[in-house]
Amino acid sequence: QVQLLESGGGLVRPGGSLRLSCAASGIIFSSYAMGWYRQAPGKQRELVARIASDGSTNYEDSVKGRFTVSRDSAKNTVYLQMNSLKPEDTAVYFCHVQSKIIASLQYWGQGTQVTVSS
Repeated sequence: QVQLLESGGGLVRPGGSLRLSCAASGIIFSSYAMGWYRQAPGKQRELVARIASDGSTNYEDSVKGRFTVSRDSAKNTVYLQMNSLKPEDTAVYFCHVQSKIIASLQYWGQGTQVTVSS
């Protein structure tokens, strides 16, 4: 059974930082791309950052230079370091994994709330 356990969300002031973590179990970590999506109220879910099994990354334009995605194979965990947070970053953040072999094989975490407000 695949499980994605997210942590690290919360309330932070503008300009602050948070680090999200997503611990994966039940998958062969090296065979999956890992990513973070977010969904703000009334908006569609969007890709924030993604890291492939080879370590290559891509980011949504508005977070480039502020967010960093990384993965630790020893811990089967993917991280999202978020710096210089803005109110528009407020959303529920979801961990996502996708098999590099079978693209339709993908899983979602339960989501963690990030609120940026003074």
